[in-house]
Amino acid sequence: MSKTLAEIAQQLKDTDKKVQLIYAFNGSGKTRLSREFKKLISPKFDDIEDVDAVEDVDAVGQTRSKILYYNAFTEDLFYWDNDLEQDAEPKLKIQPNSFTDWILGDQGQDQNVITHFQRYANDKLTPRFKVEDKESYEGDKKVITKTFPEVTFSLERGTDEKLGNLKISKAEESNFIWSVFYTLLEQVISILKEPEASIRETNEFDQLEYVFIDDPVSSLDENHLIELAVNLAGLITRAPASLKFIITTHSPLFYNVLHNELGLNKGGKKEGCYLLERLEDGTFNLNVKYGDSNRSFSYHLYLKQALEKAISDNQIEKYHFTLLRNLYEKTASFLGYREWADLLPGAQPDDKKPYYNRIIQFTSHSTLSSEAVTEPSPQEKQTVKLLLEHLRDNYGYWKQPEEQNG
Repeated sequence: MSKTLAEIAQQLKDTDKKVQLIYAFNGSGKTRLSREFKKLISPKFDDIEDVDAVEDVDAVGQTRSKILYYNAFTEDLFYWDNDLEQDAEPKLKIQPNSFTDWILGDQGQDQNVITHFQRYANDKLTPRFKVEDKESYEGDKKVITKTFPEVTFSLERGTDEKLGNLKISKAEESNFIWSVFYTLLEQVISILKEPEASIRETNEFDQLEYVFIDDPVSSLDENHLIELAVNLAGLITRAPASLKFIITTHSPLFYNVLHNELGLNKGGKKEGCYLLERLEDGTFNLNVKYGDSNRSFSYHLYLKQALEKAISDNQIEKYHFTLLRNLYEKTASFLGYREWADLLPGAQPDDKKPYYNRIIQFTSHSTLSSEAVTEPSPQEKQTVKLLLEHLRDNYGYWKQPEEQNG
């Protein structure tokens, strides 16, 4: 039964799991789900249009008292000041907010941010934070705090030579912002690992219940993406049991590494892993997913494209039944079905499911020379087309938006 994103957010909240891992294509509603979940946990801020970008430090701080979140709106805290008219060097501006002030100012973690960023990007590309003093008053007492309004980037040559300031790529920018959040999360978990709240270095996170991470850096190459997933899994493992994590991603590799690193396939665990699908009527399904993501998911796309081209060119041959069966097997594995034949059309008065099963089995596994005819019959060609369309039209994860590969 389909649901709204608000209903799915409630479902996630009601689940007593330390980790809930959600796979979905871009455009399926992952970021909107993170917003709905945040509103559910902190309803007092529903009337703020974009709480991530407001300059009210207290508002953002109170929102994070129960939930920390990383999503596309988190990146809106950072924006470029190119100042083309004055031909000034580009600067990445940081909107006033509590979490960067806390992690950079109060905790002095700027060097750790740089270390994390260089690990995933380029060890010669160096961020440099600008530090300013901010005056405020507590009664009659003047208080001076450190703020970090901007950051610049330079390319170190290993000598005294520096190339900069540079405007880094969008992928590197996303990487940098994740490094700030990751450093924050690392510090928070370190604080919460002290079971006695009275002796923690800060009580600011005593009420923290959830961490919602929506699609962390997806522009990394496979090696760095695996490293990021392993590091995040390590943080989650060290986190206290009271802190719950919800992670969404469109990367099957990232999903797969987290699934295995967190041991979500051990001990008969069946819940906590999901596939989020957006339906044509604007509602959604959150389907429990059994097992890790398919390690060759890109091969799914290759099989689909090969079959579509053969159908379009009217060049269907016997071996295309093998590709079709392979596609059904991989899709069934990904969606958690025990048998690939469970995906076949059926449950109608003129149920042809046994026929479809038999023709795929027979055609893809036939070894007798008298049956090794390359050219299928017109009915068999039509069956390939019908079964591919059935798979594509009835299992929403194949409805991949074009921007997935953009």
